[in-house]
Amino acid sequence: MTELLTTARALFQAAVDRADPAKALRAQLELSPLSPLPEGGRNVLLAVGKAAIPMMREALALIPDAAQALAITNPENYTEIPGATVICGAHPVPDEASAAAGQAAIELAHSLGPDDRLIALISGGGSALMVAPAPGLTLADKAAVNQLLLASGLEINEMNLIRQQLSGIKGGGLLRHAAPAQVQAFILSDVIGDDLRAIASGPTVAPIGTRAQAREILQRAGIWDNAPAAVRTQLSTAEEVRDVPPPASNTLIGSNRHSLKAMMAAAAEGWTCKLVSHRLVGDVAEAAETVVTAAQNAPKNKPFALIFGGETTVQLRGSGLGGRNQELALRVAKLGAERLSGDWLFLSGGTDGRDGPTDAAGGIATPATWDAIKVAGLDPDALLANNDSYAALKAADALLITGGTGTNVADVQVFLKRPG
Repeated sequence: MTELLTTARALFQAAVDRADPAKALRAQLELSPLSPLPEGGRNVLLAVGKAAIPMMREALALIPDAAQALAITNPENYTEIPGATVICGAHPVPDEASAAAGQAAIELAHSLGPDDRLIALISGGGSALMVAPAPGLTLADKAAVNQLLLASGLEINEMNLIRQQLSGIKGGGLLRHAAPAQVQAFILSDVIGDDLRAIASGPTVAPIGTRAQAREILQRAGIWDNAPAAVRTQLSTAEEVRDVPPPASNTLIGSNRHSLKAMMAAAAEGWTCKLVSHRLVGDVAEAAETVVTAAQNAPKNKPFALIFGGETTVQLRGSGLGGRNQELALRVAKLGAERLSGDWLFLSGGTDGRDGPTDAAGGIATPATWDAIKVAGLDPDALLANNDSYAALKAADALLITGGTGTNVADVQVFLKRPG
């Protein structure tokens, strides 16, 4: 089992390494250098997201004449950067620090002149780390909606459509604040399908949808009546006639798919390797079924590695602690104990190193995991029903702990099995 764990961790690390935001930014700027600015024009840098620190460091090295530089990241990834101001927001639920970060970004954008260029370095997590409530809304209103969204089971694109309609900076809002300066964005995707409108809720691209669509999603999810009154009023008001956001240059420099390819390459020697799905999304229980079924259908007489990528959702029914990767691992542990034989190991982790409001990146499941929880004196079925995957996996010594990685391209999974 040690060999399987070592291999699984190596594949996970290959995914993280391929998503290195500094290397990705350097490669892009070497391929397509920045165009010259008019005489007197300034380059101003804004990095937002869980990968803001390495992206900003690399940008300052590549663009040493930058007039100003602001990085907004999460507390786990905070570090000082010479030549830049670094501030923290909150994630996954925005707070006053996130609002202060949003205000700082808006002030930076307002300082730009027509000959200046805002270089925006955007990565996952930016939606919560940098917020600016739309007129008539408070930070408490936005935080309450965000809590509802995170517990709703909605997919990330639906969540971001709603967030954009409640924001003065998302869905192209940053472009309006920066106008008439040009904006050039380099984006590391944490969204499956790489819709630029959804990454960090799209501060440099047009919005995903409309107020009416946001209202319909909340109603369909059964959380409309629980939303703050000011939010319901905002989304029930007729659409304002808004100009199309000013144009911007948006370039994708890294994504989950790139990381999955790196995992495949790393696993090639000695393994029959298959990319099962790059869209392991939706309910975490259905995702667990997908994983175990794929394992049952895999070759029986040779070692195999099944690779998955995506971002599942968890509908909260209890008060426990955990995250989508931990719950996926726990569910695979349960199904695997019932339906799989031989030596196998499953790892599910967030490439940012943090899964939900915990210190774990995800979880690991083996044939022994489910029983190990029982041996520790706990009831794994009760813990699963209470969404308490962290406690369950911790009892089985099955948490994936990596610390912050400085990047974020959603989640990756690997299932390994040796013959026998």
